[in-house]
Amino acid sequence: METHTLPCVLMRAGTSRGPFFLRDWLPEDEQLRDEVLIGAIGASDLLQVDGVGGGNSLTSKVAIVSRSSEPGCAVDYLFAQVGVGQRSVDTRPNCGNMLAGVVPFAIEQGLVEAQEGETTVRVFNVNTRSRIDVTVLTPNRRIRYDGQTSIDGVAGTAAPIRLNFLDAWGAITGSLFPTGRRIDHIAGVALTCIDAAMPLMIVQAAELGLSGREAPAELDANRALLDRLEQLRRAAGELMGLGDVSTSVIPKPVIVSPGDDANSIRSRYFTPRRCHASHAVTGAIGVATAFALPGTVASGNAAPQGVRGIAVLHPQGRIEVEVAVHGEGPNARIERAALVRTARKILQGELHLPDYVFSRPLCADTTGDKPMLMMKKLTPPVLAAALAAAASAAFAYPDKTITLVVPTAAGGGNDAMARTIAQKLGPLLGQNIIIDNRAGANGSIASEFVARATPDGHTLFFGYIATHSMNPALQKLRYDPVNDYEPIGLVGYSPTLMVATAKAPIKDVKDLVAQLKAKPDSYSYASAGNGTAPHFAAELFLLNAGVKMTGIPYKGSAPAVSDTIGGQTQFMFPSLFTALPHVKTGKLRALAIAGPKRVPYLPDVPTLKEAGVDGVDVMQWYGLFAPAKTPKAIVDQLNKALNQVLSDKELVKRIEDHGADVETSTPEQFGALVKSELAKWKRVVVQARLTAD
Repeated sequence: METHTLPCVLMRAGTSRGPFFLRDWLPEDEQLRDEVLIGAIGASDLLQVDGVGGGNSLTSKVAIVSRSSEPGCAVDYLFAQVGVGQRSVDTRPNCGNMLAGVVPFAIEQGLVEAQEGETTVRVFNVNTRSRIDVTVLTPNRRIRYDGQTSIDGVAGTAAPIRLNFLDAWGAITGSLFPTGRRIDHIAGVALTCIDAAMPLMIVQAAELGLSGREAPAELDANRALLDRLEQLRRAAGELMGLGDVSTSVIPKPVIVSPGDDANSIRSRYFTPRRCHASHAVTGAIGVATAFALPGTVASGNAAPQGVRGIAVLHPQGRIEVEVAVHGEGPNARIERAALVRTARKILQGELHLPDYVFSRPLCADTTGDKPMLMMKKLTPPVLAAALAAAASAAFAYPDKTITLVVPTAAGGGNDAMARTIAQKLGPLLGQNIIIDNRAGANGSIASEFVARATPDGHTLFFGYIATHSMNPALQKLRYDPVNDYEPIGLVGYSPTLMVATAKAPIKDVKDLVAQLKAKPDSYSYASAGNGTAPHFAAELFLLNAGVKMTGIPYKGSAPAVSDTIGGQTQFMFPSLFTALPHVKTGKLRALAIAGPKRVPYLPDVPTLKEAGVDGVDVMQWYGLFAPAKTPKAIVDQLNKALNQVLSDKELVKRIEDHGADVETSTPEQFGALVKSELAKWKRVVVQARLTAD
């Protein structure tokens, strides 16, 4: 496997951390650039162990710096917020903390010349098209990092870096108060929508039944509060002209309460679905602006115009913001806002990126000791030509190792079925097939990866009912289950089985329903994640039985089954393929079939309808997909090979022994199944009022 390298500087900037790049170090093509950033951070994993991220939005940030062509500005700064546990890059917001590292980085990279003593550089933020004057210490014309300035949320001290925001008001929406009002009412809650360095939705803590002094962990554990904030945030986003913000990080929700004196305000800042451990700089500018101006939900005591110091109190201390107010009453406006941050260079060197972080092949220069990233050569015309060449050369397919992406963790039923097929399919195609388990986000991480992969037949997807019907029916995703894929062929079906941990104190389904009606939520069920078949089946069971049970989502069926066996959860609705081996060993107890008829592998286990709960029919299906626009000749070749594998008596027996029925199809038949299943589960979501939460 080839490794690509590019220069990188890792910095702590304010209370954030992330890699800094010169724009010239990155590819011009935005999709490839974003894949570099995702690979650098290790975004696909919640812990980000495969990159330089820290498993938190505060350490999943990137700064891209270049010389500026903006009049009066020396440096351009593009900020990128990279996903945590999802392959996403958002360049809509700004980050004031990462801004603190931009000028030190620019001086060291030779973009600007340091002055004697201190240097002030006007930075143009590309995200918000706003200007910031940044002043750093430069004794002997060299950037200085060490000093005696401390900021809350960072251990130790460093040299001060002064950030002076000149025109950040209305930078995203075009207006400081984008709704035209300083207070709006949404669902009975008074709030202020403000665009000051960062679009914010500000709510008083008392409006939500809070004191405003709660710790971030306490707020994050309050699911009802987070759900309410998200509902308010989405409605506020519409009012602010930002459209559907369900997949955006802006506007950011902020909960405010009185500070310790007349010049302070307490703030709890969300990012947007978790409370910030301290506070964002841009958020502090917004909160201070709302505090300084009259008529908002955060307004402080009236003060004369002029320069005013405001302390934004956060969970780890305070951020001192200096604002210049011009005018009074409704005519008052903020002319500038300044604050002090610090930064530290952690390391500088080469960032190594393996092939698997990219969805299409890269050009590599191997003339040196190490292959270097050469993605700038992959301009759209070159890519189009490369894809056309791949299509015309389909007769030579496959000419390298094939990757079969599985959207669940290793050890589960989907993984076992995919590996069983790959063992036979590889030799038939004359190439090795490697399994790439990309679990997470209920299958959407793997689905997105394959949807954007090069359509040359060398990246395939083991999709199933959750990735192509249930999850897309339940929520808006970053891939289209129909238009982003070429169906190759059906693999088979497996009924859904209702199981219980071996020691669950119930006799049967009727006994369970009676116990739950007498004491709701007395048991919990495990699922492979919201939007998966075990989740849908469980929710349909609860709906049709008229009972309640706590749902615990896992990252795939393997850990969910493991915890059910161990008794951490008591019930689950896995596929028969996944559950049957554990039922045979007595680790799980089969209660009912969530389908129209009994199965020959468990002839004594009734259907749920026979057990008194009708309306739960979840037959799970599995199949192979390729990225959209994969040449038809390759799809047909793969379909022919897959169907030949599925006619192998030994393989069929191995799959059937686990409780699944093998069934083949043409690509067209499989595509029709996907469309009909998607429509079916969309109806179920509406009728059952299911949600992704």
